[in-house]
Amino acid sequence: MALTETPGRTGVPAAVAPPGPFPALDPVTGPGPGTGPAGVRAHARVRAVPDGRGGTSLPVLSGEAPFALRRTRSADPARARVTLVGAMSAPLGGDRLTVEASVEAGAALRLDGSAATIALPGRTREPACYDVRLSVGDGGEAHWLPEQLISAQGSDLRQTLGVELAPGARLVLRDEQVLGRTGEEPGRLSSRLTVRRAGRPLLDQQLDYGPGAPGWDGGAVLGGNRAVGQLLIVDPEPGRLPTEPKVLGPTAVLTPLAGPAILISAVAPDALQLRRVLDQSYTFTSW
Repeated sequence: MALTETPGRTGVPAAVAPPGPFPALDPVTGPGPGTGPAGVRAHARVRAVPDGRGGTSLPVLSGEAPFALRRTRSADPARARVTLVGAMSAPLGGDRLTVEASVEAGAALRLDGSAATIALPGRTREPACYDVRLSVGDGGEAHWLPEQLISAQGSDLRQTLGVELAPGARLVLRDEQVLGRTGEEPGRLSSRLTVRRAGRPLLDQQLDYGPGAPGWDGGAVLGGNRAVGQLLIVDPEPGRLPTEPKVLGPTAVLTPLAGPAILISAVAPDALQLRRVLDQSYTFTSW
């Protein structure tokens, strides 16, 4: 077990495991654990493989504060479940945080969170970066279901979610942002989601909110709402997903994508109402 303490933060132990077969970090993400003048550098890794008995094992499960990874009870015995527990306040300005999860062919993994993530101002004017990288092999299944990301006033966060899917992979990905805490204006938030299936682009979009982002609060974008989210479902089995667009309510819509896949996009006044809309969207699938 390792304990990381950073001035102005609270640290708790983070689980440590041998490194897995992941590619080297790029220069933006940083060299690895520790705290430098610009903030925290931290990396979490998960690798899921079939256990040979119809379930999934986790030969790699490692995290550095602020990431504490815990294997938790799963409702499906065939699917491993890992919960990201916040080990200290993050992301703050200047932090470089990365989560990598690899789901090999035939394995199934659910990644979720224990609480909302709050982007806060830091001791530097540099933006914080939070990168999530998922890869899923043929016959593999991944659920990325974190809690909401809250953009606090004065914060500046660049979030990227990159997903690589084999042709026979299945995916459920939920992404929710709350713009400002109660009674405050949001910080600056830029979020980019890129998904590739069989080496070809399936979805590539970028969302920008807060000070300096043109038109983000206008009627064509949020229209005064403060919570925005999406649910992406990819399933290669024919007939399991809708093939026609559908309006799900006054501020939510289901859009079929090539893949096959569907994207459900919604805005709402607050996080609770947004979650209700996205949770109801599971009724459009049979898994």
